[in-house]
Amino acid sequence: MHITSLRVNNSTFSMSKKIAIYCENTGATKEVTPGTNLLTIAKEFKVKTKFDTLAAIVDNQLKELWFEVFSPHNVRFIDIRHPDGMRTYQRSLTYLLQKAVRDVLPNLTLIVEHSVSKGLYCELAGNGPIEITTAGTIAEHMRKLVEQDLPFEKTKIPTPEAIKIFKEQGYTEKALLQETRGRLYTSVYYLDGYPDHFYGPLVPSTGYLKNFGIIPYFQGILLMFPQANNFNLLEEVVVQKKMFDIFREHKNWVAILGARSIGQINAAIQRSQTGELIKVAEALHERKYGQTAEMISARRSSVKIVLIAGPSSSGKTTTSKRLAIQLKVSGFVPKVLELDNYFVNRELTPKDKHGEYDFESIHALDIKLFNQHLKRLLAGEEVHVPRFNFTEGKREYTNNNFMRLNEKDILIIEGIHGLNPELIASIDSSCTFKIYTSALTSVSIDNNNRISTTDNRLIRRIVRDASMRGSNATETINRWPSVRRGEDQSIFPFQENADVMFNSSLLYELNVLGRHAEYLLRQVPTSSPAYTEANRLLKFLSYFTLISPADELNIPPTSVIREFTGGSSFSYD
Repeated sequence: MHITSLRVNNSTFSMSKKIAIYCENTGATKEVTPGTNLLTIAKEFKVKTKFDTLAAIVDNQLKELWFEVFSPHNVRFIDIRHPDGMRTYQRSLTYLLQKAVRDVLPNLTLIVEHSVSKGLYCELAGNGPIEITTAGTIAEHMRKLVEQDLPFEKTKIPTPEAIKIFKEQGYTEKALLQETRGRLYTSVYYLDGYPDHFYGPLVPSTGYLKNFGIIPYFQGILLMFPQANNFNLLEEVVVQKKMFDIFREHKNWVAILGARSIGQINAAIQRSQTGELIKVAEALHERKYGQTAEMISARRSSVKIVLIAGPSSSGKTTTSKRLAIQLKVSGFVPKVLELDNYFVNRELTPKDKHGEYDFESIHALDIKLFNQHLKRLLAGEEVHVPRFNFTEGKREYTNNNFMRLNEKDILIIEGIHGLNPELIASIDSSCTFKIYTSALTSVSIDNNNRISTTDNRLIRRIVRDASMRGSNATETINRWPSVRRGEDQSIFPFQENADVMFNSSLLYELNVLGRHAEYLLRQVPTSSPAYTEANRLLKFLSYFTLISPADELNIPPTSVIREFTGGSSFSYD
């Protein structure tokens, strides 16, 4: 009998020999033929996820369903409820949108800008505002492509060939990215002959993309996604004009600088222009801090409290410290009131649905006492400010912790609840100036692949936790879902309450953070569930040309990036 064999990773497998696959969804093990893809395996195991199975986690690595197995594996199939399932769906849907635009508007290029209003904002390059009828035409063609159930096909080809393909399609940023990345081979996807590149998996075919929305939004369109826990319902559009405006301002700014994509920044670093990148990015931040101080100064007759809020690793502390310097230049005497000192005693802390203490809840703070102190401070009275003992879980008072506001004093309060009206319910809003800060990434991977603001913040936190808090990447990644839930509940609903939004991201920061984060991410054990996320972030960081330690010395000690990498002239105790 003739036996066909296949060589993979320097091992020869007989195609007649079966391999064992353990499916976590069913708790069963089955033997399959080498070369069987995950889509077939899911059918053999009769896997039933709540919604369509979109991808799989194989030995803690995310794989698309076309992935073929040649050795034993542990497999868990995932749907849209899993963060990686949602990302797979969103990537695939974005590709579908690109294909539809290319079909119905062949002379225009889709530009994927950024996430806003629970959707993905896109524009057509060189085009005016997108009309309702145009948006409808695009959506209708997308549905036709879904009905055709066209496969997403993946090939791996020499990088020079991939660059040639992207240039022929007019994708100069995508071509430049591969030129600066320096890899021998590049993965290219095809949808009905239309090529693209992604750093994460796609669903098997367009037939999986049954639910989406396309609506006109400002100058472009908003691509809306299904809800994670109910595929049949789309996310509700939340109008975020201030957030949109700050994204737009920075997008225009990086476009003028010729640094709107990773490839352009990589090229600048490879041309030894790192110092210039750092200087320009830091100068923009300094200007923004100064402008914010001027806005506060213009209201100096009424404003006595500056509230600063933002999600984890958004640079809130650096923002408060650098703003304080600018306020001093404007003639103020800044004083800091720390929200953390107003935690209720541990036993009074509210609990979440799992019975765990919910330290992210605003009711973990003694709001009544906090408002009493603010009112007395605004009246010119002295207050005895508490200190919270985190070891004992109790509020304490020391003999030297008194505060009074004098005529030129201004109070700076930083914390996740800073924009929640409930925090200062008894204070006249005219006395306050509210700032929302976050790393709103304005650089893109290329024209139709954005960089997630959440990923930017997670990488910041991994680096900071390791260098300043003694936590490894595994611990930080495992805590991140809980952090994100707290942000969704306590921060994001109130961000449009801000008087000013500050974008703390820097053009070059991922080129710096990558060098610090890569080592930490590689320490995550392959057996850990956190390895899936670590591996995804490593692939993402592989697109960046890393800034050398020597060039990193050019980053000023007051930079927000120093809050995470170390070397700051500020104290972050």
